[in-house]
Amino acid sequence: MSPAFEENHSQKHEKSGWSIDGELHVMSDAAPPIAIRAEGPNAGDTFASYFVLKQPECTPVVSTIGFAMEAGTIESEAHQHREAQLLYLVRGEFTCEAAHGLWIVPPGSALWIPGGVAHRIRGHAPMEGYNIFLDPGIVRHMPAECRAASLTPLLREIVLRLAAFPARSEKEGPVRHLVAVLLDELANVSTEVHRLPMPNDLRLRKLVAMLSADPSDNATMTEWGRRMGIADRTLNRLLVRETGLSFGRWRQQLHIVMAIQRLTRGASVQAVANDLGYESASSFITMFRKALGQPPGRYMKERQQH
Repeated sequence: MSPAFEENHSQKHEKSGWSIDGELHVMSDAAPPIAIRAEGPNAGDTFASYFVLKQPECTPVVSTIGFAMEAGTIESEAHQHREAQLLYLVRGEFTCEAAHGLWIVPPGSALWIPGGVAHRIRGHAPMEGYNIFLDPGIVRHMPAECRAASLTPLLREIVLRLAAFPARSEKEGPVRHLVAVLLDELANVSTEVHRLPMPNDLRLRKLVAMLSADPSDNATMTEWGRRMGIADRTLNRLLVRETGLSFGRWRQQLHIVMAIQRLTRGASVQAVANDLGYESASSFITMFRKALGQPPGRYMKERQQH
């Protein structure tokens, strides 16, 4: 990968709300490389410290952190930080739950997380990407809610350039110019349909869990209402109130998110169609194309070329 990543090993640690199962490689422009090991003191605190901007006399406006993992998972509890965050994924798959929504971040996509927004992250290896943390003082004009976007070639080059600056960069001159262009581009980038609205109602959360556990269950809304002891009209009204989507549209969005997740992990189109309960691969492809503008094979191929 480029630029080179410092190798940091961690078999398993669950401190500071972070759980890492595997071998993590981390590179930061704001701190010297360190080895994060499960047996080390305050391992979780040390890892978490990479995700905030330091506050020296000359406050940096940005910090870029590269990460890679060949096998395993990384997961956080719900947390927040004052800095805004741009998570860009080169390969692999991330999910992020925040602000009543679940986002899937496939290769070639980025997720904008405003400062102060509580979020929970889970990554599945093999993966490689970058986190850019930005001081809240320079992002006041940016969206106040999470956004998923496909990075333009210019944005990708800016991210890679920021990651290439040496540790303890003074954040002056070229870096500030790059950050200004980065923010201008992000403000105008097109958003992607990678968000699944998540309800707060406990009955609906139970429905989410059951549909996620068996997405091939094609039971009607009336049948789901019967199973849950709720009238079908009440169920649909609750979903619209909490997610803005009807039952049918919400379930389709769940299928889109789960399809991207499975395709990213290497599943075939036929296997994904079967997993999601479609009668044929062609019917699944039709749904996918209508939602995302491309058939699944082409969609994933373009992202893997990023």
